[in-house]
Amino acid sequence: LGIEVVFTPFRCPQANAVAERMVGTFRQQCLDHVVVINARHLKRLLHEYVEHYNHARPHRTLDLRAPMPGPRLLRLPNGGRVISRPILGGLHHEYEWEAA
Repeated sequence: LGIEVVFTPFRCPQANAVAERMVGTFRQQCLDHVVVINARHLKRLLHEYVEHYNHARPHRTLDLRAPMPGPRLLRLPNGGRVISRPILGGLHHEYEWEAA
């Protein structure tokens, strides 16, 4: 998952504020709505959420763009339909054009 353990100074809660924010976001948008069965299940949820967070979820500080967005179609393809892809068992959804 690309997660690196970094030790912060003792009694310095602001030293790792970015990581704390990410943990809070993951908890609010995922873990508060899912019953985690075991460590393997948690790892799968975290991996899927990180993919969604980085590639599809809009971020306010980036003018509602994703940090690493995928390719986007600029116009509607002939006869194209928008399809929904469930994320985290349907907790979130991503939308894309259906392949012709």
